[in-house]
Amino acid sequence: MIRVLLADDQSLVRAGFRALLDAQPDIEVAGEAADGAEALRGVRQLRPDVVLMDIRMPTLDGLAATRHITDSADLADVKVVMLTTFELDEYVFEAIRSGASGFLVKDTEPEELLRAVRAVVEGDALLSPGVTRRLIAEFAARSKEPAEGDALAGLTEREREVMALVGIGLSNDEIARRLVVSPLTAKTHVSRTMVKLGARDRAQLVVLAYESGLVRPGWLG
Repeated sequence: MIRVLLADDQSLVRAGFRALLDAQPDIEVAGEAADGAEALRGVRQLRPDVVLMDIRMPTLDGLAATRHITDSADLADVKVVMLTTFELDEYVFEAIRSGASGFLVKDTEPEELLRAVRAVVEGDALLSPGVTRRLIAEFAARSKEPAEGDALAGLTEREREVMALVGIGLSNDEIARRLVVSPLTAKTHVSRTMVKLGARDRAQLVVLAYESGLVRPGWLG
């Protein structure tokens, strides 16, 4: 059973999400929060698998709450999916940089929301349609100079290749076609790379690809 915490300052939004999620045989709503501070208390008390976190909330916003969660070693298994009203939200980059595993607009289709919850539990990143390429362009524009030394020393050549493809926004199926391997093999390479680098999920792998210098802005088409 996937346990979800809903964090949104609008009770109507929480009620709608609860009705949808509780109707699923494999998902249950463990609790609700009306602001970031309440969300943090709920996460520590309830230990949900996934937090659906609104970006803009009073007392403590969703970005700050997410950083608190992802910076806490004892909460490493908690995944955060950020929610916002606007797909081109100015905080999308910061949300993913803060450790969020995904990003969705609130008016997304119900099936997409359910897929997001299930996907992040499996370690995949989830972004609303139209956001992925723009987000990667933001990483390219904002990424700092790579640190000295090889942060990817423990990776095989194939794992570096796979990580670079993840970094430019390719899905597992697209990576499989590019490398002429099965989707399962591609997924295995991605998973092993995340384990070796201590990445929480695919979104963090994109961050590391840029910060290590493995992927450069010039790679973008």
